[in-house]
Amino acid sequence: MAGTPVWSVDPRTGKQREQVAVEATPREVDRAVRAADAARGALADRAARIGFLRAAADLLDASAAQVVEAADAETALGPGRLTGELARTTYQLRAVADAVEDGAYLDVRIDRPDPSLAPPRPDLRRYKVPLGVVAVYAASNFPLAFSVPGGDTASALGAGCPVVVKVHPDHPATSELCASLLRRAAEDSGLPADVVSVVHGFDAGLELIRHPLVAAAGFTGSVRGGRALFDAAAARPVPIPFHGELGSLNPVVVTPAAAAERAEEIGAGLAGSVTLGVGQFCVKPGLVLVPEGADGDRLTGALTKALGETEPGVLLDHRMRDGFVAGVGERAALPGVVAPVTPGAGGDHTVGAGYLTLAARGLLADPRAYGTLLEECFGPVTVVVRYADQGEASAVLALLPGNLTATLQLSAAECAGDTATATPTPAPTSTPTPAPAPAEQLIGQVTRLAGRVVVNAWPTGVAVAPAQHHGGPYPAATSHSTSVGGTAIERWLRPVAYQSVPDPLLPPELREANPLGLPRLVTGAPTA
Repeated sequence: MAGTPVWSVDPRTGKQREQVAVEATPREVDRAVRAADAARGALADRAARIGFLRAAADLLDASAAQVVEAADAETALGPGRLTGELARTTYQLRAVADAVEDGAYLDVRIDRPDPSLAPPRPDLRRYKVPLGVVAVYAASNFPLAFSVPGGDTASALGAGCPVVVKVHPDHPATSELCASLLRRAAEDSGLPADVVSVVHGFDAGLELIRHPLVAAAGFTGSVRGGRALFDAAAARPVPIPFHGELGSLNPVVVTPAAAAERAEEIGAGLAGSVTLGVGQFCVKPGLVLVPEGADGDRLTGALTKALGETEPGVLLDHRMRDGFVAGVGERAALPGVVAPVTPGAGGDHTVGAGYLTLAARGLLADPRAYGTLLEECFGPVTVVVRYADQGEASAVLALLPGNLTATLQLSAAECAGDTATATPTPAPTSTPTPAPAPAEQLIGQVTRLAGRVVVNAWPTGVAVAPAQHHGGPYPAATSHSTSVGGTAIERWLRPVAYQSVPDPLLPPELREANPLGLPRLVTGAPTA
């Protein structure tokens, strides 16, 4: 092959497995985008794209053994985890197909004319149309669910937008395999294969975001990489929507009453969440507020035990491993920070899990000095901040940027709204300890920080459901849309209103007879 080779690498050994492709040249990126744009008309057939999404899910399921084997060889995530991720991915494809079939995503609204209003209202009919070619930037940590066949691809296709995926270099062979299955499903459904295509290479990713026929982009990855693409999308002669997921600390607050009630359970559950997928989930709890005192000590004791018993694991690539080891070392060197279970290098190719801890009063005395503690560290580590009272906990939360999730561990009484039993034993302090805020006040504070609020569970694991929201304030995301769940399709649509347009000239979705049988809101009343 000519050009810069793209290799599949085994993260367990660091050795190259096979050459999969070559990095795309600007001409090849242009060719892929123009072919995708030419396929837009075929995707306008709603029935065809519903059939395509379901056929793609069926074909991925039928090829499960091959897909899982390829993904495990490139990611070391293990067959169990990857089998579950594939099931989630195919469920997501079918869920989008169901949403398209239902038609509510078009948000059809019709207001009949009313000359008696001031000003008079004409006949107005509104629905949503697809934006055009979508660039998708695949994630490293989900080679299926946030990659070629993942949520951005599924929702964009469901909206009627062809997709060009910039493949993540950590799993090129898996991406090529999944792309071939999607393209085959498209042709089997009577659509052009070019409704989905892939390109490789860093420079190809920049060419893609700048291409004049690309109408929107979706990204899951780092703050640095995502922000560069976000800025490039905004700097175009015609800026485009950039839906980026960039990074998240995912804070957890354990109340004194919750620690008193179930310290050991919370400590063990936290360890499981932090080490799930070797700490490579975007919703991993990265900062945990634990009360000072004996109950908090019991919690951290359980956390120490569970993390100490966790076997070293393999990260997705050696660059991430080096970044993890360096990041842990930088954080551990900060004044007052200790590591009861030291995270870091577990061998030539593995890392060990652990946690860092410090007192909230130290962090609050000089927040700038501890800035790295308030940034995501990708891998099996978390930071435990011990707080003396609710005022300290709230002050730490006030330092945090936007997040995908925020979790509260509450007592049964707090969940029931009974705050009388939730008063902690005052900790030694130079100032009077304020009464703890009610649970609903805590929820109000973390709602300002996150796109998903979790109570008495753990944030790792993002269910695909209509009510799901996977996003949050910046830098968790660059937009207010979700990348998971039925409403993700809204990313790739824009509304258009038609005023006083004769019925024969209207799109079928807006005609008076409703030939497509869509749910509609007619002068404020739902109808079909």
